Amino acid sequence: MGSLGAILRHPDDFYPLVKLKMAARHAEKQIPPEPHWAFCYSMLHKVSRSFGLVIQQLGTDLRDAVCIFYLVLRALDTVEDDTSISTDVKVPILIAFHHHIYDRDWHFSCGTKEYKILMDQFHHVSTAFLELGKNYQEAIEDITKRMGAGMAKFICKEVETVDDYDEYCHYVAGLVGMGLSKLFHASGLEDLAPEYLSNSMGLFLQKTNIIRDYLEDINEIPKSRMFWPRQIWSKYVFKLEDLKEEDNSVKALQCLNDMVTNALTHVEDCLLYMSNLRDLAIFRFCAIPQIMAIGTLALCYNNIEVFRGVVKMRRGLTAKVIDRTKTMSDVYGAFFDFSCMLESKVDKNDPNARKTLSRVEAIQKACRESGLLSKRKSYIVKNEPGYNSATFLILILALALIFAYLSANRDN
Repeated sequence: MGSLGAILRHPDDFYPLVKLKMAARHAEKQIPPEPHWAFCYSMLHKVSRSFGLVIQQLGTDLRDAVCIFYLVLRALDTVEDDTSISTDVKVPILIAFHHHIYDRDWHFSCGTKEYKILMDQFHHVSTAFLELGKNYQEAIEDITKRMGAGMAKFICKEVETVDDYDEYCHYVAGLVGMGLSKLFHASGLEDLAPEYLSNSMGLFLQKTNIIRDYLEDINEIPKSRMFWPRQIWSKYVFKLEDLKEEDNSVKALQCLNDMVTNALTHVEDCLLYMSNLRDLAIFRFCAIPQIMAIGTLALCYNNIEVFRGVVKMRRGLTAKVIDRTKTMSDVYGAFFDFSCMLESKVDKNDPNARKTLSRVEAIQKACRESGLLSKRKSYIVKNEPGYNSATFLILILALALIFAYLSANRDN
């Protein structure tokens, strides 16, 4: 749960946080008893707790397919991410990974912490994969093959141009969007979405992660990982790692804002993709990460902390997004609110200010033209509410009651 100070500053976060906590406990109880499926769902919660929560609402067959799809690609990504593996070892594994998912005995030791466990015990994932329906298997194999080949290509290639950047993001995330669309279609619940829309869904999430994770990637040991395109960052500094130097703060912010503006070009495609979804569970599964992405970009924009530490949405706001996202009006409302938040941070002296404002205006126009903005709660509070001793005592009492209830359930 979020910190007490954060809850006191944002008391309306409290109820969504409690619901999120209870949903997490419920999800943990839903782990299947079979050893291979138990491993897969337990691992899913470890490598992505939020993803593990969001997929719980999907029907069993589709949920199992999405779980395995995620773990297969997470394993593939673990191989790509491990900078200690030599290129001549890594590239063949990436290219052949779509064959390994059919091999119950295959495993490869790499990565750290939970990712190492995933790789060491990958046979559980393969066993579960082989129990999926044929349509699901074919979709997962196809995307894994294409992604592995694309990752292998960029092992030996720098991200130089914006076109390279889009191509790299297509391989590692756009294909995920396309694969998920194939799984939704295979379930019989959705029509097959156009590939360009599915690709944009992935690119928007991936570019947000690349922007947010600048410091972690640049400080990677034993070798830095660089995904920001030279075509953008070279306008501001001589080396990408120079952006984290305090003396370059002004240029760093200008470069950051340029990157955020580039990511915003995918928003209208994402809104169109989500507006075409019919199944509520699939809609929520797709919409919640997209709202988290636009919220994260609003926080990162013109924020020097991207180059100093970790910038992410507070846990209470994340809980609120998960709780509130039920209809397309909620999506339009969230994108409108967070685009307004971003707009308020634009410095007119920024070299990309005009381009950024143009993108923000286009997003806001799409939201207004939906005609649904009046049917949602705002994520932006103009004046942050203060709190007094009575509010403090009420919250403490409520917390005590919730924890007592959860403890009693655990004991039972």
